[in-house]
Amino acid sequence: MSDSDTSPTDSAASPVRPVLDVWCELQCPDCHRALDDLRALRARYGDRLEIRLRHFPLEKHKHAYAAAQAAEEAADQGLAWPYAEAVLARTEELGAKGERLLVEVAGELGLDAEEVDTTLIDGRHMLIVDADQAEGKAIGVTGTPTYVIDGRRLDGGKSQEGLRERIEEIADRLLAGRGPTG
Repeated sequence: MSDSDTSPTDSAASPVRPVLDVWCELQCPDCHRALDDLRALRARYGDRLEIRLRHFPLEKHKHAYAAAQAAEEAADQGLAWPYAEAVLARTEELGAKGERLLVEVAGELGLDAEEVDTTLIDGRHMLIVDADQAEGKAIGVTGTPTYVIDGRRLDGGKSQEGLRERIEEIADRLLAGRGPTG
């Protein structure tokens, strides 16, 4: 799930933006704590850095998989990040209320809550969530949040300490045109 969509013709006309993949789980307390860093990165870079939410629901959180599906429906309705942030802000409540909260949050944001509810029943976004999770496992993601930028995996599940600064350092270098380092 990306904060903006670009058609193939758009990317040919403009330089490629650096991409930050954020492997996240919407019931994860560590991801909740990472929200301020994500907001700061989005504020600092705007459209110059593409920040993509990648789903990595953990088995220990009962409602994480449903939350990922609901987030994809919110993305289809044009409110990807606002929905993800609203759910992350209520991780404890999600644990108690489950899918009811996911539909409630959709309604609060002005989304078609009935469509979000239907998504949770028909599973139309399961393949996206499964693909994200499989890709995450393939690159070594074991917990959330995990960040990947310029081929570097930065694990935020243990501590968020210094991660935003490291991401900014890499993004600044890429945006300055100095390319990847090995």
